[in-house]
Amino acid sequence: MPPLSIFIIARDEADRIGRTIAAVRELSDDIVVIDSGSTDGTQTIAEQCGARVIFNAWPGYGQQKRFGEDQCRYNWLLNLDADEVVPREMAVEIAALFAHGDPPADAYRTRIAEIFPGERAPHRFTYALSPVRLYRKDKGRYSPSPVHDRVDLSPDARIGRLKGTVHHYSVRSLGEQMAKLNNYSDAQADDLDKRGESLSAFRLVAEFPANFVKAYIGRRHALRGVYGFMTAMNYAFYRYLRAAKHWERRLKRHSDKDARNG
Repeated sequence: MPPLSIFIIARDEADRIGRTIAAVRELSDDIVVIDSGSTDGTQTIAEQCGARVIFNAWPGYGQQKRFGEDQCRYNWLLNLDADEVVPREMAVEIAALFAHGDPPADAYRTRIAEIFPGERAPHRFTYALSPVRLYRKDKGRYSPSPVHDRVDLSPDARIGRLKGTVHHYSVRSLGEQMAKLNNYSDAQADDLDKRGESLSAFRLVAEFPANFVKAYIGRRHALRGVYGFMTAMNYAFYRYLRAAKHWERRLKRHSDKDARNG
């Protein structure tokens, strides 16, 4: 097997994590699951699939992934989320990079395409992200940001790109997606406060329509039928919630200050 560690952060992913681990078992003898308190048996399923499971209370996205990096045995790392699956041809591509020693680049951008319920594979024209997911730990680490899980690379890092596409099964249902986005908007409002950033009141008006257009047209959800429309609506409302919660907190701080001074 390649000298590669694979780490996955998870909580209550019993219905999805088995497939994620099974798809990469032939790539690594060091698969690590960082669990933040599952109550549905995720830990048992991950262990039965051959992973090491380590508990770490949830500190935020970036910090949890940095914790995961530190648990890995090898210098080369592949990060996956518990709802992402590496297809067979992509696993072969990754293994081939290590066929003659270390891969030629230090980090690889990895195409990730969302698959909606009812779809068997990524839509032909689906929008995809291309973050760095395969990388050398001595050339990059995850940002400690609680809301932005990105790999910060050293200035001299050589960056390549994988040809394959990770399949992202992110949506169990629209209700579950909205609950997740609601929690994420709380974390983003917290992050804005910690960084001392201030959104203008105009954002309260603009966020929903602008982000609906971004998702429905820019991210091509319009090509994916009714589910694409509904998902674009969820995304737009989540972006509005982020701004609204930020403003709600500002108004409360001003009200509390007036009460103390009055």
